[in-house]
Amino acid sequence: MGIGNGNNDILTTGMKTSQPKFRGTGQAGLGAGCRPLPSLQGIRAFEAAARLGSFAQAAHELGTTSASVSYHVRRLEKQVGILLFLRHSQSVELTGPGKLLAAEAVNAFALLRAGFASARDADDSHLAVTMLPSFGTAWLTPRLGGFRTKYPELTIAVDLSEAAHDLTECRFDAAIRNGHGRWPGLRAIELFPSVFTPLCAPTLLEAAKSIDDPRIRADVPLLGRQDWWELWYRTRGFDDVALAGRFGTSLPVEHLDIAAAISGQGVAIGSPILFAGEIAAGKLVPVFEDAASDGRSFWLAYPAVSERHVKIARFREWLCDEASIARNAASAWVATKSAAA
Repeated sequence: MGIGNGNNDILTTGMKTSQPKFRGTGQAGLGAGCRPLPSLQGIRAFEAAARLGSFAQAAHELGTTSASVSYHVRRLEKQVGILLFLRHSQSVELTGPGKLLAAEAVNAFALLRAGFASARDADDSHLAVTMLPSFGTAWLTPRLGGFRTKYPELTIAVDLSEAAHDLTECRFDAAIRNGHGRWPGLRAIELFPSVFTPLCAPTLLEAAKSIDDPRIRADVPLLGRQDWWELWYRTRGFDDVALAGRFGTSLPVEHLDIAAAISGQGVAIGSPILFAGEIAAGKLVPVFEDAASDGRSFWLAYPAVSERHVKIARFREWLCDEASIARNAASAWVATKSAAA
């Protein structure tokens, strides 16, 4: 588990000009006659020294030495063929041409700083989270209104995916996944354990109780993952169960199994924590009072380097509060769970 991109290289053409045609590859319309910029290191050193009025202060801001600033400024002067500073024993002074260039350089770097600040603000106000479809559909989405109310300045984009995306690719800020929480480079926070129990529509409850003994043919079909059913039966003392032919509709994800169970198509093996809302609303009822677990949990995961990001901190705090409420409400189910053999 790692628990995003258009192409910006667009050249618009079509206007007729009197400029000469260039035969060199990639030169047409790109201003091949323009002189290249001098060293960017030199420009950066010059801008800082001109704005601060000191090579020493510029060196402190840039995290280097006065000698390095002086070297890059002299190199810039050679490249442009203009003396930019008058050097005195204890100070430096901009020349006339230096003052003109300094005004342009300071404005240009101010625009760059403003652009980067705007980009940071835009990034800080947008949170992208990838998660398992059942978790996002059944548990998180109904609660997101509370997050938006608490943090209206944040927008959140939710990706539902069975595949675990690599968070180092920067498409997503965080992930919610099921596992053991050991993912190198990621900070993982446990939300609540993965537990499952048979669930069905109220109208099927009596018939559903016939699944108690897997050696006897039940009156209703099973829905959901066969390995979960086998594990649940093992926790009830049935170590060798044959479930072939016992299943009804085969569906790809847990929340679809639950939807089928709600409509009376069978008994689903599912999480009483994820689907606590459906149970509270009377759409589902637990067939028995015990649950099984495969030893895994649901986790919030994000790159360790993002620990101090404000948007991550706010989402983590809110999500952990919601998970704590859900975990406490499901304490009876958690207490009855059994680890996989």
